[in-house]
This record gives sequence, C-alpha cells and structure tokens, in this order.
Amino acid sequence: MVRKTASSNASGPAAAAAIADGLAATRKRARCTKIIECEDDIAAGVRSLRRRCKIMRAVHNATGDPPLRRRAKGFEGLARIIVGQQLSVSSAAAIWGRTFDLVTPFEPARLQCLGDKRLRAAGLSGRKIKTLRGLCDAVSKDGLDLDNMDDFSDAQVHAQLTHVNGIGPWTADIYLMFCLGRADAWAPGDLALQNAVQQAMQLAERPTLLELDEIAESWRPWRSIAARLLWSYYALTKRLKSGTPL
Repeated sequence: MVRKTASSNASGPAAAAAIADGLAATRKRARCTKIIECEDDIAAGVRSLRRRCKIMRAVHNATGDPPLRRRAKGFEGLARIIVGQQLSVSSAAAIWGRTFDLVTPFEPARLQCLGDKRLRAAGLSGRKIKTLRGLCDAVSKDGLDLDNMDDFSDAQVHAQLTHVNGIGPWTADIYLMFCLGRADAWAPGDLALQNAVQQAMQLAERPTLLELDEIAESWRPWRSIAARLLWSYYALTKRLKSGTPL
C-alpha cells in the first residue's frame, strides 16, 4: 500500500513549481552529457581513450581516427536506422535512397498514405513497414516528440523509443549515438561490435551483451567513440581477410 503524503496530492502553483524544478534538473543533467558534433570531438575522445586503454590505443594505431557518422535527428533519422537494420552498408543506402524518394516530404502523414505494395517495391520488408507505421502512429497520435529530445537523458530517450512496437534496444542505442550525438552511447547488441571486441582483445569467444557492457565500462564517458573505433577496426580486419586493397 502506498502511503499518501501532502506533497503527493499537491496541486496549483506548488505542484507546477515542483514539476518545473524536476524538468530543470533533467535538462541540467542532459546539458552535462558530452555531445559529438564535429571532428574535434572525435579527436578529443580518441585522445582520452588512448591514454587510458592499451586496447583502444592499438585499435587506433591500426585504423586512425574514425568517421563522425552524425545523422539527422527526428522522424527521418530514426526511420533511416530502422530501414538499415541487419543490412550491409551498401544495401541499406540503396533501400533508404528509394524509400526517401518515395516519401516526399519525409513525414509520418506522407508515409502512412503509401500502400505496403509501394513500400515493398522500395525494398522494405513487411516487418520494417510495420515498424515504420508504428512509429508514424507514435509521432502523430501518441505524442512522441522526436525533435525535442536534446534535454532528455540517455535513459529517457531509450525508454521512449523502445516503447514503440518494433523498436528495440539496438535501434535506440544507434539513434542516441548518431542522431543525438551522445558521446557515451553504447550498443552492446551490435554483432559487429561484439566481433570487433573479440578480435581486438583476442578473446576465445564473442562476448555476450553483459560481458560487452562490463568491458566498455572502462571507456566511459567516450563509449560512442570506442564503438566508432571498433567498427572501423572490424571493417579493416574484414578487408584484410578478403584481400581487398586498403
């Protein structure tokens, strides 16, 4: 049984002030979060990781600075992540290009006007079409405000995105990393990251999600930069194995 207090029933100016204080505290925490906006931010993160971790130092020696990889935020940015899930970079780019050309302007109302047949013709699977339609409903009907998440904590963004049917932790992690630029975002469910860590640390087996989270603790508050380095390292090792010229 929940014990009621005077504050739990507060209303009027006092309640409004309490809510305002809570929002202000949330915004203050969010402002303290490092944001990756330019190449200088990448360089700062790399320098910090190199000083503190010999694995990151060896990875950076092999790859050089990783790309910025910032994307548009909002509905368009999240939709692009959904479209590109579990696809190669080239396939994701091609399907996104066709989808973007089809949905003009790229807004929930326009996407909802298109039938499944036309979306499938662009290369979208039935599952991704369903997720995109669920996202449209969340934005247009349920009040999901993707354009105003800058003041939200990583956990708050994660909770709001994964509340949408079809959007899982990986999608939310990537949105935090590339669309909002959060420096400490991390995607333990990413298969390429798991493989890269296994290779870089010469582990006998690919680490689990929990093990990857534990390993990455030492890379805070620059886990997003560590992820970029590891993705670059994974791509490098694949090219070396295939004999593709660097």
